Amino acid sequence: MSSSPAALSPRGSRLALLVVGLCWLAVLFDGLDMFIYGSVLPHMLEEKALGITSGQAGDLGSYATFGMLVGALAAGTVADRIGRKKLMVSCVALFSLASGLCAVANGVAVFGLGRTLAGVGLGGLLPTAISMVSDYAPRTRAALTIGVLMTAHHTGGILSAYVALWIVEPLGWRAAFWVCVVPLLFVPVLAKWLPESLSFLVARGRTDEARELAGRYDVELPAAATGKPAAGARWNSLLGLFRGGEWVQTLLYWLASFGGLLLVYGVATWLPTLMRGEGYELGSALTFVVLFNLGGIVGMLVAGRASDRFGAPRISSIWFALTAGGVFLLSVHMPLALTFVVVFLTGVFLNSAQTMVYATVSIGSAPANRATAVGWTSGMGRFGAVFGPWLGGQLLAAGKGDWGFTAFALAGFSSMVFIGIAALRTAKRSGIGSPDQKLVGAH
Repeated sequence: MSSSPAALSPRGSRLALLVVGLCWLAVLFDGLDMFIYGSVLPHMLEEKALGITSGQAGDLGSYATFGMLVGALAAGTVADRIGRKKLMVSCVALFSLASGLCAVANGVAVFGLGRTLAGVGLGGLLPTAISMVSDYAPRTRAALTIGVLMTAHHTGGILSAYVALWIVEPLGWRAAFWVCVVPLLFVPVLAKWLPESLSFLVARGRTDEARELAGRYDVELPAAATGKPAAGARWNSLLGLFRGGEWVQTLLYWLASFGGLLLVYGVATWLPTLMRGEGYELGSALTFVVLFNLGGIVGMLVAGRASDRFGAPRISSIWFALTAGGVFLLSVHMPLALTFVVVFLTGVFLNSAQTMVYATVSIGSAPANRATAVGWTSGMGRFGAVFGPWLGGQLLAAGKGDWGFTAFALAGFSSMVFIGIAALRTAKRSGIGSPDQKLVGAH
């Protein structure tokens, strides 16, 4: 469980706001960089930029998500070793510089390398930011705080659509990736003002730093064992996810994350292109990206409050079921106004369903291995994130783009099943657990 006190002092609240605010901006840039490729892809395919075909476009989308897989898998153990602050700063710098490489690419290979390197930074940032925010969130508002953080990702998605609308047409697709280099200016701000995780400082034996930070903002020190961990402690954190009966919950969360991220990144990459294939104009197709991410912002806030009350795995399961229905409806050509409504509602449920999987794992993990638990859940899900864009590209190249939404809906249904089973196991455990365990799945 989070070590944060249930009620924060005014100075402690300022510290929480500082951490959430800086992490929110970092995740905003993460979302911009993630969604920018999908937003400019219709334009790139129309002008045959770099000679990209539909099949290659799907491969390039998967390069970024493969990099995210690597970044997410490494994030937990690296953050638990060198610190969450250093890793966040490094990730923002990496995906910003990688976007510059995409902007100057003279061929598919260089562009693909840039997207892969950007993916490493993007994949490492998100689980680390979630872990950092969890350290400072009030105990009774942990899922809501994570939901607030994730609104930044979808705000970045909205920004990517406007970058495509306002910049790509007059200046070309390369200008969009130059915009994604701008977050490099945020790196010194993050390095100067973001405090290190108190849990990390205590776990690494840096108690003087932890006491100074806690005293400055009048917050409690985490009740974690002091002293530096043994050399194999980072592997013990991973093994701890499988000890006893925990391996069942771990695998359920990994499988749910696989389907959820296949759905999230498949839709994020191909939504504008698939909607154009359904007969909508480019402007309308990019409006769908805005509505989809606006729905994501609303969904994060609603799901966060509901999860704090009813339990993150329960809410995630219901949300995945509603997502599957919404995505399937997008395969049916409807009046434009009705399609706007369906896209918005799909965004409400889809994005927050996956985030509540992370919330379940983060809140239910001990501070010492929280980053490892979230990082590996995210990392296993990244296999789905790699598969989703590739699958959309293959279906489109085979002339079966209308099957894309059906395939993504099936992924949402599978995640509903896995997280639903996890919710039932959690409900069974909560009858004998502490009151806090009602909020999240045991992990």
